[in-house]
Amino acid sequence: MPTIGVNRDDLFKCLGETYTEEGFDELCFQYGIELDEVTSEKEQIEKEQGESKAVGASDAVIYKIDIPANRYDLLCMEGLVQALKVFLKKEPAPNYRCVAPINGVKQQINVTPSTQQIRPFCVGAVLRNITFTKEGYESFIDLQDKLHHNIGRRRTLVSIGTHDLDTITGPFTYDAQTPADIKFVSLNQTKEHTAVELMELYSKDSHLRAFLPIIQDSPVYPIIRDSKGVVLSMPPIINGDHSKIKLTTKNVLVEITATDLTKAKVALDTIVTMFSCHCEDKFAVEPVDIVCHDGTVMETPSLSYRQESVTAGNLNSKIGVDLKAEEIAELLTKMCLRSEVTNVEKGEILVTIPPTRSDVIHACDIVEDCAIALGFDNIVQTFPRSVTVGGQQLSMKMSERLRPELAGAGFTEVLTFSLCSSDDVGKKMRQVGKEMENLAVQISNPATLEFQVVRTSLLPGLLKTVASNRKMPLPIKIFEIQEVVLKDNSRETGARNERRIGAVCYNKLPGFEVIHGLLDRIMQILEVKWESNNPEYKGKGYCIKSAEDPSYFPGRCAEIYVRGKVVGKLGVLHPEVISNFDLVCPASALEINLESFYMS
Repeated sequence: MPTIGVNRDDLFKCLGETYTEEGFDELCFQYGIELDEVTSEKEQIEKEQGESKAVGASDAVIYKIDIPANRYDLLCMEGLVQALKVFLKKEPAPNYRCVAPINGVKQQINVTPSTQQIRPFCVGAVLRNITFTKEGYESFIDLQDKLHHNIGRRRTLVSIGTHDLDTITGPFTYDAQTPADIKFVSLNQTKEHTAVELMELYSKDSHLRAFLPIIQDSPVYPIIRDSKGVVLSMPPIINGDHSKIKLTTKNVLVEITATDLTKAKVALDTIVTMFSCHCEDKFAVEPVDIVCHDGTVMETPSLSYRQESVTAGNLNSKIGVDLKAEEIAELLTKMCLRSEVTNVEKGEILVTIPPTRSDVIHACDIVEDCAIALGFDNIVQTFPRSVTVGGQQLSMKMSERLRPELAGAGFTEVLTFSLCSSDDVGKKMRQVGKEMENLAVQISNPATLEFQVVRTSLLPGLLKTVASNRKMPLPIKIFEIQEVVLKDNSRETGARNERRIGAVCYNKLPGFEVIHGLLDRIMQILEVKWESNNPEYKGKGYCIKSAEDPSYFPGRCAEIYVRGKVVGKLGVLHPEVISNFDLVCPASALEINLESFYMS
C-alpha cells in the first residue's frame, strides 16, 4: 500500500478546516484511507541519519497517509484534497475536459517504427497557463515518482517525462536510436554525454541505477526530440536539461512512453487531472495528437466519462443494508461518482465514472464505494442466511499431522525461501538441460541473482540451511513441508503448486538408514503399509526401487512407490552436490510429493 506524506498545516488550509489528530484519523477511516504516522522532516532525518544530520530541518508536522494501491488519484496533495472536499460536500466533483489550443494547432508527437522493438507506445498532453508554488512543484515531481513505482512498476511499464513547452518547438519525434548516436545534456548536467556515457555515469547514481537494466541490453534506446533536434528525454532513464520544469514554467508538455498502452493512458489521465487545478482554466487539458508508427492518429488524453447502471436492490443485498435509491445516489456522489436515479420504481441509478477513477472497473467497485461512503461501522451485523462449517484443507491437515511426528523423530523444521537462483535448482543439484528449464518458473525482473526462479525442489533450500549452520554440532537433521511450483501448460496460470516434504541428514557418515527410517515413520503415520513380499499389500502399500538421479550418488538412490506410483526419491547425495553447497560431510535426503496421498 503506497504512503504519501503531506504537510498538516497546508492540508488543513486547502480543506478550509482544522482537525485534531483524532478527528483527521476518523475522517481518513470514513473515506477508506488510513493515517499511518504523524511525524516531521526533522524527526524523520533523526530517525534515519542521526541528530547531527537533522540540524536546521523543519519541525512542521507531516501526516503519513496510507492510500489503496489502486487509487492513483489520491497519490498527491491535490487529489487527496479534491476527494475529501467532495466527500465532505464542500464542493461538487470537478468536470475535467479537453480544450482546443488557443491558436487552433495541436501539439504532435510522431512515433517512428523503430520504437516498436523497445517501448512501442507514447501518449501526451499539455497543461496551459499553470502556476506552480514551491509546494505544488514538489507535489508534481512526487506524483510522477509515485506513479513510476506504482502503476509504472518501477518504470518498466510506464515512464513519465514533463517539459517546459516554451523552451521547445513541436512537432516532436519519438524515436529509437543506437546508443552511440544519442548525445545530449541530461538533467542537472553541464556538458553533453552520449547514451553510453550516461549509462556509465548513472550506474553510480543511487536513484537512477535501478532503472538502467530496463534498456541497457537493447541495441537501440528510446529518445524524444523536438523539431530542432533538441532532446527532451531518454525514457525511462532521464530527461534533458534544456526543457526542465522550473517554478516559473507556465506551459507543461507531459509525455509518457510505455510498454502497456492502457497503463500509459491511466497515468496520463491521473497526472493531468490532478494538476489541471493549478491551470488558469481550471480542470482543462489540451490534447496532443500521437501519429503512430503505422500512420494512424490518436488524440490523448481522452478524459472520457463512463456510465454504469446499478440498482438499489443489488447494492442493498451486497452490502446488507436497506437504503433508498436517492440515498445511494447521494452516497456515490460523495465518492466523486456523480449519480442520479433514472427509475424510482425499479431503483435504477445511473453512475458517471470520471477519468480519475480508473479503479472502478465493475459494478462491484461501485458497491464498495457505496459501502465506504455509508461507513462500514454503520452496517448492522447480521447472521448469514446460509450456515456452513469451515474446516482445514486436507493438505494443511496432513502437514500439521506430520510436523510434530517428524520433530519427534529428531528432525528440526526449517522454513526456506520460495525463490532461489537458477543454479540452486539446476547446476548445483546437477540437474541441467531443457527438462529442468521447462520445469522452473522464471522471475521476469529478479531483484537479485538469489531470486531468479521459483523453487522446483525443497532440497536446495535445506542444503543452504545446513551450509549456514555448519558450525553446529553434528548430526544436522532438518525437514520442511512446503510447496514447490512447476510449469504446467494444462493449467490456466501455466503453473501448478505441489506440496512436498523434504528432509536432509548431514553427518560424518551418509546416514541412509536414518533417512530410510524417517520414510518408514512417515508411511506409518499416513497408514500406508510396507509391501515387502506380502501379496495382501501388493499395489496398495509402499516400497522403494533402485533408480538413478544426477543429484544422488550412483547406486545409492531409490524411487519411492506408493500404490504403484512414484511419489518421491531418497538416497545419498552426490559428492559434487555436497561441495556445490560448500559442505564437507556426506548427507542423505528424501523428497516426497504429499499430494498423491490426499488427492488419490
